[in-house]
Amino acid sequence: MEYLSKERYMEISAELDHLITEVYPKVTEDLAEASAQGDRSDNAGYREARRIQGKTISRIRFLQRILEHARVIDPDVLPKDRVSLLSRVEFTNLATGVRMKFQIVSPHEMDLEAGKISLKSPIGAALMGKKVGEIAKADVPSGTLCLRIESILSD
Repeated sequence: MEYLSKERYMEISAELDHLITEVYPKVTEDLAEASAQGDRSDNAGYREARRIQGKTISRIRFLQRILEHARVIDPDVLPKDRVSLLSRVEFTNLATGVRMKFQIVSPHEMDLEAGKISLKSPIGAALMGKKVGEIAKADVPSGTLCLRIESILSD
């Protein structure tokens, strides 16, 4: 089961709807046109149309599985005093003194440029359940990071 924010759930639903209602019919039409051009063994257009069809079907199935197993999180039921899913966390790397802010999200919402880290990432997992002032130890490829929780904001 995957937990998603309402916004991300709606984004995935919209993408799935777009693929099913607009993209897939166009791909099917392109495939039919390429198939009508003759011998399929020498038809690069047909092979390309089949490749695109396969990628589209694969993406549709992937999104359907996400939505089938997803649960939308009610931010009001999440703890406000501990780091949890959807928390915005400010923490300090004790080794370097660098302060960082991230929101803890599901793997399907992760976007480092937007300041969103997965709860399954080493840092996200280490922060989960911690309170302000506590130290989280994250095992990352470069070693172990000691992170002090400075503040927690819930959505």
